[in-house]
Order: sequence, then C-alpha cells, then structure tokens
Amino acid sequence: MVDPALASRLQFALTTIVHIIFPVMSMGLAPFLVYFTWKSIRSLDPLWERQRRFWIRIFAISFVVGTVTGLVLEFEFGTNFAAFSTFAGELFGGPLAAEGMMAFFLEATFLGVFVFGREKVGDALYMVSAVAVGLGTWLSAVWILIANSWMQTPRGYELARQNGQPVVTLVDPVAAYLNPRFPWMFVHMQSAAVLSVALFMAGVAAYFVYRSDRSRDGDEPDSSGDDGASEGAAGTDDVRFWRTTLKIALVVLLLTAPFQVVHGDSYARHVAETQPQKFAAMEAQYETEAPAALHLIAIPTDPSAFTDPRAENLWTVDIPAMASVLASGGDPTYEVTGLDEFGESPPVAIVFWSFRAMVLLGFWFIGLAAWAAYRWWRGDLFADRRLHLALMGSAPLGFVAVETGWIVTEVGRQPWVVQGLLKTEEGVSPGLTGTEATLTLVGFALVYTGLLVGYGYVVRRLVLAGPPEIESTADSSESGRNPSQTDSTTTAEVVRDD
Repeated sequence: MVDPALASRLQFALTTIVHIIFPVMSMGLAPFLVYFTWKSIRSLDPLWERQRRFWIRIFAISFVVGTVTGLVLEFEFGTNFAAFSTFAGELFGGPLAAEGMMAFFLEATFLGVFVFGREKVGDALYMVSAVAVGLGTWLSAVWILIANSWMQTPRGYELARQNGQPVVTLVDPVAAYLNPRFPWMFVHMQSAAVLSVALFMAGVAAYFVYRSDRSRDGDEPDSSGDDGASEGAAGTDDVRFWRTTLKIALVVLLLTAPFQVVHGDSYARHVAETQPQKFAAMEAQYETEAPAALHLIAIPTDPSAFTDPRAENLWTVDIPAMASVLASGGDPTYEVTGLDEFGESPPVAIVFWSFRAMVLLGFWFIGLAAWAAYRWWRGDLFADRRLHLALMGSAPLGFVAVETGWIVTEVGRQPWVVQGLLKTEEGVSPGLTGTEATLTLVGFALVYTGLLVGYGYVVRRLVLAGPPEIESTADSSESGRNPSQTDSTTTAEVVRDD
C-alpha cells in the first residue's frame, strides 16, 4: 500500500486538478455574461440575447460541478489532513467560512434568477442578478486565495500550545488576510481565468467559422433539403453569431495575454524575495551564484534525478546572468540563493518543467493574439484557416497553463504545507492508514475521471447544439415584447432536444 502521506497528497492533487477547471470556467465566463446581459437589455438586436443564453448554459453546468467538487476538497482537510486543520484551523477556517457565507450564498441566491428568470423579472432586477452572480464567483476566489496565500507567506499569527500541540492563533486578521502573496495570486488567477475562457470561446467560434467556410466552398455537402431557405437564414444568423464571438474573444485575448506575461514576470520576482527556495526550484538553481544563469532547458542525465530532489546531474542550456536579472528586475549581478542552502527541496524536475510549460504557453498566447490581430487588420480574419485550426487547438491550453501554474505554486512550496511552520507530512491525519489512503485514492481517481468525462460530454453537446433560436426583432415588436424577454431555453431542455 502507498504511504498515507503520499496517498493523501496525490488524492488532494487529483481532486484539485480536476476541480480547478470548473471555477476557472465560471470565473472566466462571468464578465462575458455580464456584458452580454447588458447588451441584450440595451439592444433590440437578438444576437446578444443568443450570446447570453448560449454561454449561460456552460456557466451553469460549470458552477454546479464546481460547487460539488469544491465541497469535497474542504472535506479532505478533515479526512486526510486533520493535523493541518488542528494546527491552522483558527486562521484557515475563517476564509473558508466567509467564502460560503458571503460568496456562495450570494451566487446561489441570484443564480436561479439569472439562469431561469429572464422572462419573469424586469430588466433592472435581471441585470442585478447577472452582476451578483459574477461578483459572487469572483468573491469566492478572494477567500480561497486568502487561505492559500497565507500558506505561502504566513502573517498575522502567533504560535501557541493546545493540549501539548503547537497551533496557530490569529492575532492580526488584516495582516493575515492581506498577506504579501494575496494580491499577486488574486490578480494572476483572475486574469488567467478570463484568458482561459477567451481562448476557449475563440476556439469554439473558430470551429464553426471554419466549418461555415468549408461548407460555402463546397467541401461539405449541403444537407438543407426542402427547408433550405429557412435553414439558410438561420445559418446566416449563426455565422454572424460565431464571428461576433470570435471577435469578442480575440479582443479579450489581446488584452489579457500580454498582461499575464508582464504580471507573471513581476510575480516571479516576488516569489524570489519571499520564497527563495521555490524560485531556486523553478530555475533548477542548486548553487548560490552572482550572477546566476537562466536555465532554458535542464535535463537530468540520470533517471534517478526525476525523483531525487537533490540530484544535480543536469544537462542545461543557459543564458548567462539572466536568472539574476529576472529575480532582481534588472540587476545582472544579483545573487540568487541556490537549493544547496536549504535542508530539503521540492521535486525540482516537476517544478522546473511546469514553470517552463506555463511560460511557453503564455508567450504562445501572445503570438496567437498578435497573429489574429494582424489577420483582422488585413480583413481576412474569417478566411485564414490555419489561424482557425490554431485557435481550435489552443482552446484548452489556457486551462493547461492554469494547471501548470498551480503545480508550481503547490509543489514548489514542498516540503512545507505552511511555509516555514508545518511540513506536509506532519499535517496528515495521524490515524490514517496506508490501506485507507490508497483505497480512497483509487476511488477518487475513478470517480473524478468519470466526472471529468461526463462534464466534457455535456459541454460538447451544448456547444454542438449551437446558439438557441429566438424571435426576430420584427416578430417581437408585433407581440409587444423585447427579444430578450422571449421564453428562455434551459440547459436541461437543450440537452433533451439535442
């Protein structure tokens, strides 16, 4: 059987890796949905109501699954990491409780109105529900990241003894909750969520634009049959829908991709100042040097180096002094502390390559946005099939970048669960056996794999169902209704009709 500490860490990593997909989707979609709602209220153009209805379905299913998987994560603090909960419960429990009371309740209260109540409430209340749901989604991230950032840079506490065991006592909530890491984590995470959803939207839109262009060029058979005229009109509306979606997603991508790289560079300097051990692992820097070279590539020359954090037998491709420049913000003589200065190190290969994957993806997103902007400026955004294929292939990559970023954040902190205060192996539930931990790990792996497959299947069906049809402006005017107040189609109806 697997060691209970290792099995618990693997189980928590598995559940976190799967869970993070759903809040990223809902947090990233929130500002888009607020915009679509505002446009649908102010405009008689049914395009915006179709945008709102289409994307709200994916938001709703992501919110539901994210809520369930998030609750499981909180239970794991008691089942697998009871010692950690005892040690840091006074500080850690507050943000989690606030997240439930302030963020989740706000989001859940207005979600029913936002998803099902468009034709039942007025424009003002519906707009309030959209903003409240979006605010609740982002407020959840505030409290979760307060808790996690405190584990990275603990502040505002004192150590006391309770029943002979050391425990954290909260003495300064402001210092603890607004610890040095929190603003960096929050801005980077929320920007990553919006960027990830913009890539997803661009990929989905590019797929339908690509298909429509192939159909017009005769690469695909016309299956309109006897209803060709009516389907042709609907098809024209759909082409306009997806082209608008593509443009909106690319505008957001153009704004967020460069910002994320610039902010990430500053964030890395903050890590070098507050967690030099993590920064050293990110750069595979073993010896303290000034200047320190940046290792573009670090490949172990012995298989044991993949699992041995202290292995230094690496083949590297370097840029002289660049690690010093990045750590200091421009000083090529800055001294970078090496891993040899610390007693224990994280698994360097995992942290090093996860960090480089994240950075590489970040620069790819900038290049992709620039490519799309150039084709848009040239007037052939909708004709460049290679661009469409690149956007389709990049649709999930924002989520991959988020996953690798969290691997750097969490694995890079090892062996500490609370930096400098409590090691991960010391936070595991003392009564947990290897058999129990292994069985739950296997069970979670099976359940979460099925959950992820099921979520992907539902989202795929929602996407392929396309935007819902609504009354035209003329028909709505004759009946005395605004297009945005026609009967809405729920997620369940879409899945059933498809």
